[in-house]
Amino acid sequence: MGRLEDKIAIVVGGGQTPGETIGNGRATAVRFAQEGARVLVVDRRLDSAQKTVDMIVRDGGDAAACEADITEEGRCADLVRACVERYGRIDVLHNNVGIGAGDRGATSMDLEVWNHIFATNLTSIMLVCKHALPVMRQQGSGAITNISSVAAVCSVNIIAYKTSKAGLNAYTHALATGNARYGIRANVIMPGLMNTPMAIEGGVTAGADRETLIARRDAMVPLGAQMGSAWDVANGALFLASDEARFITGAVLPVDGGQAAQIG
Repeated sequence: MGRLEDKIAIVVGGGQTPGETIGNGRATAVRFAQEGARVLVVDRRLDSAQKTVDMIVRDGGDAAACEADITEEGRCADLVRACVERYGRIDVLHNNVGIGAGDRGATSMDLEVWNHIFATNLTSIMLVCKHALPVMRQQGSGAITNISSVAAVCSVNIIAYKTSKAGLNAYTHALATGNARYGIRANVIMPGLMNTPMAIEGGVTAGADRETLIARRDAMVPLGAQMGSAWDVANGALFLASDEARFITGAVLPVDGGQAAQIG
């Protein structure tokens, strides 16, 4: 029996940027399905969500694709409704959303960029949770995992991204304390330097040499001098979503090869 047998999971951001490797959201959706969950794969690009679904179905799993731009509250309500109509409940909500394009330092920050990053990285997750929580409260159970970043606690020059992810950590803590009485758990994962399409293809698009970029990022990782993969994030998410973590809520889990441990 799988660790998520008979569970219903929503994976928001379950598509990915095109690239040579697999992204955190897609890997998590696949891993959840491999462990017995039925998965609603949500992404703003329906074709990308469908590719994830196709991977799951080919492996014998049960999944459906849903297109939604979660910066729009109506679409957040729609995706929750779609999950309940199709599967009857929501046991796991996994929010894998984050952007940083256009981020700058404190004195050169563009207000429009700042607002867009916060709308995507923090407000959108609040909106999804706002609409999923009543379902979970009625059930008397549920597990929410939000994907933050080690940037929330490390020194970086991407100020809007860092601040939005630090806010997501605080928001998740508030979710945990405010919903424990309903049997709902909320935790957050902070990925470190990962070899994913968003990280690598984004750098290459900006003009970096692929091999040089990978080598530079590898060298910054304390554990083995090698970046993690999306499967490392997926495995952490699987644990937090499973009943093995039934007594864990309000936790911030670094999946970063020891990067955060260097602080202090």
